[in-house]
Amino acid sequence: MVKLRSIYDSRRIWKMVFVAVSVILVALFLYISNRLVTDLAIQERERMEIWADATKQLASTSNGNETMPDQQINFLLSIIERNHTIPVMLVDANDEILLHRNFRLPEAIDSVSPWEISEVNMKYLKEKLQKLKRSHNTIAIPIDEGTTQYLYYEDSTVLRRLAFFPYIELIVMLVFIAVVYFALISVKKAEQNKVWVGLSKETAHQLGTPISSLMAWTQMLHSLGVDADIVKDMDKDVHRLSVIADRFSKIGSKPEMELAFINESVVSSMEYMRSRISKRVALAINVDHSRNCGVMLCQSLFEWVMENLTKNAVDAMQGEGNLTITVTGSASMAIIDVKDSGKGIARKNFKNVFNPGYTTKKRGWGLGLTLVKRIIEEYHGGRIYVKESEINQGTTFRIELPKVQQ
Repeated sequence: MVKLRSIYDSRRIWKMVFVAVSVILVALFLYISNRLVTDLAIQERERMEIWADATKQLASTSNGNETMPDQQINFLLSIIERNHTIPVMLVDANDEILLHRNFRLPEAIDSVSPWEISEVNMKYLKEKLQKLKRSHNTIAIPIDEGTTQYLYYEDSTVLRRLAFFPYIELIVMLVFIAVVYFALISVKKAEQNKVWVGLSKETAHQLGTPISSLMAWTQMLHSLGVDADIVKDMDKDVHRLSVIADRFSKIGSKPEMELAFINESVVSSMEYMRSRISKRVALAINVDHSRNCGVMLCQSLFEWVMENLTKNAVDAMQGEGNLTITVTGSASMAIIDVKDSGKGIARKNFKNVFNPGYTTKKRGWGLGLTLVKRIIEEYHGGRIYVKESEINQGTTFRIELPKVQQ
């Protein structure tokens, strides 16, 4: 098997490295953010345990189980009063609400005593209690033998907001990475376009001088009485070189488009190729005369497309097989299928075949299909892709060109 060659291989490696580094950075930032949220949650838990301990000591004092100085009582009360951020609810064993703080009640109220709570607020707190009981934010407070109160609390507003921060951070980083990634691709594509244009125009320029010289030589041969048929064949080849140079000169600049009928354009291109491919290749051209629609074409570039596809098909069949060109259409598109009976293309390479440098041949640069794609999609506003392919069964390339609406 011929080893596939592609100049994109090294670029793929750099893309993979970029993606890998991006994933590592995202994972690192997420870890740090989650760690921060966890640490804050632990701190709030510790604050609630201190709050619960202060509540326990105050309850023991009020029940007469122990006495403590007024200064210590005031200190314990200040611990309870200083909680302005964490929603907390104290209930007894029967789920009677003894105390609540920092909940956003439906009806504004300053009192924290349950017997002064409105029915609307009481209903809200009861529903909130049921939700809190399903959470892990619970602290049991043993007051005395046979008496236990329960402290339920929610995460503070800061902690709840911070809990969403890793996801926001993830989205922002993914967007940033995507922007950078596509910016790099755009820069690379722009650089490739400059190379394509420069290479094409330089090729056209370099061909110009020998073509002019060959034209002069054919005229001289004709004047010297050389066999007219020989001179005529040379003229054809020189004309062919002129057409090729003209095609290269059009790369990078907007070509002149003319209205053409797709059937005639395809037949003309393929009839030219019929005498220039192996006699062991059976060429069939099927056109739907009822769908002979008009399209805007640069005829010389379109012929280049058909020639490239034909040559690739003949190479894939190793000069022997069946090549079928079918022209049909849809409501908005003219459709051209180029089907061969060659060695086929693996599904994973359906898109890779259009990459510069991709080739299965020992000779060649692997630029033909890249030029074909550029001509069809960028200059003609159409589409070309591998419609279907099976290994050792053949391949069908499909071209879609927009119709000229009548």
